[in-house]
Amino acid sequence: MTKITDTLFTDAHTAYSFTDQPVSDSQLAELYELVKFAPTPMNSQALRVMFIRTAEGKQRLLPHLAEANQPKSASAPVVAILAYDTEFHEYLPVHAPNNAGAKESYSDPVKRIAAAKDIATLQAGYFILAVRSVGLDAGPMAGFSREGVDAEFLTDTTWKSLYVVNIGHAAPEGIRSRSPRLPAEDALIWR
Repeated sequence: MTKITDTLFTDAHTAYSFTDQPVSDSQLAELYELVKFAPTPMNSQALRVMFIRTAEGKQRLLPHLAEANQPKSASAPVVAILAYDTEFHEYLPVHAPNNAGAKESYSDPVKRIAAAKDIATLQAGYFILAVRSVGLDAGPMAGFSREGVDAEFLTDTTWKSLYVVNIGHAAPEGIRSRSPRLPAEDALIWR
């Protein structure tokens, strides 16, 4: 039996192309059910996700991606736009019921937007792990026009795009060999 750490970390790779095997609604719902448990400050939940599955949706999305990323997303059964909600603090009375001043602590929009990005970025890491944990492969990308994606898909929301993640089953040619990682002595400091 494969250890969970192999599935989530050591055997997992970024996917660059995908098979045409579909991704079910239940798999997408299951991965969100895991993501929502990411630890965050005051149990705040700033991450929002838009799943693009249709040919029409992909046609709208692809022009906003870096040219090298377009074939990756075109081959993916699902493309997730990970976004942060600039008004995430509105939910804090529900998510942090033991902290009466939670919502008001984010009344400053500059502080709130910075926090929303940080919180959603933390949750985005969990999103990728959740994708892997439900048996799918992920291809996260930052190479896209955030302004373009926001204008195309998020104009009627309080969301702002953060990452794009391709989701599906990696094609055999869609996995590259592992690139080197920093050794512990270059990444850790002990005091």
